This record gives sequence, C-alpha cells and structure tokens, in this order.
Amino acid sequence: MSDPERGPVTRPALSRCIRVSAEEFADRHWGREPLLSTADELARGFDDLFSASAVDELLTLRGVRTPFIRMAHEGSVLAASAYTGSGGFGAEIADQVSTDKVLGEFAGGATIVLQGLHRLWPPIIDFTRALIDDLGHPAQVNAYVTPPSSQGFEPHYDTHDVFVLQISGEKHWRIHAPVHVDPLRTQPWDRHRAAVARAATREPAIDAVLRPGDALYLPRGWIHSATALGATSVHLTVGMSAYTRADVVDALLRDVGDHPALRASLPLGIDVHDRDALAPIVDETVRALVEALQRSDASGPAAVLGRRFDGETRAEPLAPLATLDAIEALDAATRVRWRRSLPVRITTADGRVRIVARTKTLSLPVEAEAAIRRLATGDVVTPGELPGLDVESAVVVVRRLLREGIVVASG
Repeated sequence: MSDPERGPVTRPALSRCIRVSAEEFADRHWGREPLLSTADELARGFDDLFSASAVDELLTLRGVRTPFIRMAHEGSVLAASAYTGSGGFGAEIADQVSTDKVLGEFAGGATIVLQGLHRLWPPIIDFTRALIDDLGHPAQVNAYVTPPSSQGFEPHYDTHDVFVLQISGEKHWRIHAPVHVDPLRTQPWDRHRAAVARAATREPAIDAVLRPGDALYLPRGWIHSATALGATSVHLTVGMSAYTRADVVDALLRDVGDHPALRASLPLGIDVHDRDALAPIVDETVRALVEALQRSDASGPAAVLGRRFDGETRAEPLAPLATLDAIEALDAATRVRWRRSLPVRITTADGRVRIVARTKTLSLPVEAEAAIRRLATGDVVTPGELPGLDVESAVVVVRRLLREGIVVASG
C-alpha cells in the first residue's frame, strides 16, 4: 500500500476510522480480525459526518420514505405501516415518514434505521465516496438510532465488512468469533442461527462500550450484538461489500463457453439423478475446465469486476445548473479540477487521445494529451495553466470536458 514515488499511501478517509496505519490494517485486520479504535486514538471524531439533530432533520424536514427508513424492535423488523403514512396534499405518497408513528414506536423501544445515507446526507455522501477510493470496494452507510437500554437486533453476522462509528450516546458491543468464516452474500447468518446463538453465549472476543468518536471494524462473519446504555445511541454502520476470490472464479467461468468441450451436450437419454452415470462426465468436464482456466488471464475478470464496481459505486455528483453556468463563463482563468471518484483510462492511438470512462469514450487530438493528464492528477488548475496547448485550445478542451462531466468547476 505504497507508491514508490510518493511514499506510503495515507488513505485519508480510511485513516479516520482506524488507530493503526493503513498498511497494518490491510495486512492484519482487513478480512481477518476486528479492530477497536477509541476516540483518544483517532485523529478526529465524526461530528462533521452526522449527529442526533441530523436524525431529527431527516425525519421531520427531508421527506424520507421507505426504503430509506425502517424500524426494528427486539430483533424483529416492523411493518412499514407502523411508522409511515401519506405526505398529505401535494405529496400523496403513502410511505413517507410519519413522525407521530415514529415517536410512538421509538418511545416504546424500537430502533430507527436510516438507510442509504451515502445518497441522502451531504457530509456522508462525500465521506463514502472518499472511503470507496481508499478501499477499492463498494460501501454504503446506515444510521442506527437506539433508545436507552434497548437492543435493536439479536446476535448475528453480516455478509459484508463493517465500520461502526459511534456518533452520540453509548452502546455496549459484544463480538464473537465466526461460526462460518468469510460468508458470501448467499450465506446469511440465519442459515446458522443455532450455531450463532450458541457462540453468543461464550466469552466474547471484544466486550466494549463504544462512546462518541470511537470506531469498530468487523470483518464479515464476526458475530455481534449491541445494547444502548443510559441515553439514546446514534451510530453509523459503514457496510463494505468486499470482492472475493469467489467473484474472480465467477468471472473466469464466464469464458468457459469458448471451450468446445464445455459446450457439448450431455448424452441422449442420460439420467441426471444417476451419480454413476454422471461420474465420468464430471471427470471429463473438470479436465476440460482446468485446461480452459489455464489459458485464462486477468483481462476477463478485470472487465467483469470493473463493470460491477462501476455499477455499484458513483462518481462525484454533477451540478447541472452550475455546470452550464461555468461553461458559459469559461475563460483562461476559470478554476477546474477532475471529477472525483471517476475511474477512467487515458490512451493514445492513431493521433488521438481517448478518455475511456464508465459510460462514454471521449476522443480528442493527441496534442491535448499533456493537458488531460495534468487535469487527471486531480489538482485545481485553470485552462491557462495547462501544458501543450495555447490558451484558446485549452479553453475548448476544458469546455468539452465540463460538458461531458469529466471535469467540474472549482469555485
């Protein structure tokens, strides 16, 4: 996790959540074991991301509706009708938050779950995008608001890694080792409900109270439960959908259709229930599959996982009105920068430089290559500062990149 030219990679969003270096976290903790980091050990808290007042604002002023909210009581998810209703005249949508109902359920001990905050709350939108850049895996954020002395969910494990960021109040967490290591999405905890329940009665690996500014990392599969203590507890759960070697296998298997032996039909009249009849076919198929896989390289999985990553993450949002204003006013002194979290490839061929983005490919004269690569560093620059082009040509290039959503205006 280092760049030979720039030294260690700090991964600033990730570093907010861990008390160790990014390199130690990657080597020792990621996908392996939990990490508890207290507010005293972290550089800063999480007050800038979320707060109890933000919960009330979302519930009262933002028109939140399902599935961006759900509620749970003693391990059971409540029906949406228990906390939603119509928005009234001019907003006749039946599943918007009803603050009266939410108050009643919350006062009765139910936990409020605000889902998808990486799409709703501006500070979390920016933080999540930066964290995804640091992790290389998709992430999403929920808030859990638990009334005093209440437990929202029974002991369970998740099929994705999580960071727990304590915002306000205190919550007592008990963490137990997995009964099913590294579960995939298709292997949820309720398939092992009895084993999880037994494991939760043993000595925990971590038994700690999280206070404001504390953070807890849990790899997928680690069993956990939490109880709010003497006041309402608000914490963020950052879920990280780690790509696995099973995903690489799935991507590799997409190419097996290129092998003739693997496209062949099974024998006429075969009884697929008959193990003995299938045995030689399975042996032949395994040999053919091994032969096909040995001819594979990383290009297929890179394309498959790249498309999946692009579909599961989002680049920095664009401001359509402000962008059109910036295009109209663009001159040599306009400050612009590359759009954050926008994965692209920059290539040159046949006298053209190409920017290959998620949904489009831009082709420009090769003379613009130095200017494009300068922009792609992410620094704030002006058209007049771009190398390899006269000012008039640089303005033309930047105007095109603004219109295509590759760069954005920067104040």
